[in-house]
Amino acid sequence: MTDKFLYVYSYSCEEAKHLDQLALWRDSRRENISCKNAIEEAIRRDFNGMHLSASCAESIIAEHGFKRVNWVLANSVQQKEWDGRFSHDNKLWAKRTYIPLDMDSFTGNSRNLDFVVDSHPAVLDGFINQYRRTYQALGLFDYTQCESDSGEIDYEGRVLVLSTDSLKESCWSQQDQLWLATGGFGCRPTGSGRAVYATCLGDGEETRWNRHDFIGVLKENHLPDWAKEKRMELQGQSSEDAPHIGGMKME
Repeated sequence: MTDKFLYVYSYSCEEAKHLDQLALWRDSRRENISCKNAIEEAIRRDFNGMHLSASCAESIIAEHGFKRVNWVLANSVQQKEWDGRFSHDNKLWAKRTYIPLDMDSFTGNSRNLDFVVDSHPAVLDGFINQYRRTYQALGLFDYTQCESDSGEIDYEGRVLVLSTDSLKESCWSQQDQLWLATGGFGCRPTGSGRAVYATCLGDGEETRWNRHDFIGVLKENHLPDWAKEKRMELQGQSSEDAPHIGGMKME
């Protein structure tokens, strides 16, 4: 299934030139500016001087997608990090998105300023809160549900959480995020390679990823029952085969 939203290009203009991807950079930059303008227009439309319409952020997400809106909002807060009208929590949230410095060699100005939302910071902070609540309502896994030492864990045989950055938005679901690692040099934290071979717990697809495509190892207490059953099936173990202790089935 193809993604209806334009790819968010995450490198600078200079990097794009080096990679021969300038067209991708230009298209993404144009879309960043379009998204920025759409957010400003939506806030003008939906802010009555006291409150922001509850559906304001959703209307922009439907038009530009979660990834693009995240990129533009995170950039806006990063460029105005000094502004105390943005909440501390939203500043920390914005910092989790790495946006490379993109300097114009002719003017000496940062191209990142081209897609900074210029709405009133206090109102924009409320818009960001709306965006984050809408994203959280999707129920996707993130780093908070993963083992804190995932970077030091051997992935083989573990259930991994695939980053949403590696998935098309049309595939954003828990079923598409959970993968059972089956091998590859990238499973080892100090391995010489990056490849992680894994099977999707949602549909059984087998493919190769790189270690950095995963957020980490999902904590056992966050593993849904359907995923536990699929893991046992893939590992050649049925629920009836699980050992019992004191009449209780151990998984």
